[in-house]
Amino acid sequence: MIAALIVGCEISFWVLVLAGLCARYFAGWKRTGAILLLATPVVDLLLLVFTIMDLRNGVKAEFVHGLSAIYIGVTVAYGHRMIKWADERFAHRFAGGEKPRPAPKFGKDHARRERDGWYRHVFAWFIRVVLFGLMILIVNDPTRTEVLKNMPLGWGAIVAIDFLISFSYTIWPRQHR
Repeated sequence: MIAALIVGCEISFWVLVLAGLCARYFAGWKRTGAILLLATPVVDLLLLVFTIMDLRNGVKAEFVHGLSAIYIGVTVAYGHRMIKWADERFAHRFAGGEKPRPAPKFGKDHARRERDGWYRHVFAWFIRVVLFGLMILIVNDPTRTEVLKNMPLGWGAIVAIDFLISFSYTIWPRQHR
């Protein structure tokens, strides 16, 4: 059930983004568009509530329960950037906005962007850890939440690998060839 909710939340996120952008650029309803875009975090809140309700109803935590926390962490850390990315392209394509600048691919600007991405990754990881802890506290049954206790370590390894890659560009900036 939770896996379907995660898929549904991802679809809902992009439907709200698309509806907000269409309201803003096609219908000229800037306020309605802004409200729809600002509603995207509600989708995450609902996913968190349903996940906790599922766990409170006696279900043993599985990977998908942890995946809901991962999804929420990613959305909180990267959601604004994703919406801004879509808004820039939508404005350019449908409203005569200026062409979006491509992400830097070389030099110090590229290295800075990579570091910023890693900082967001750490922020997403932190949110996940907090949500894992919240779920563990609310369920209050260590035998049913064992999976949630171990997930931050596995994802922490991914964050560490991302650190090595992201900060390597600071030491060895990518050069034009």
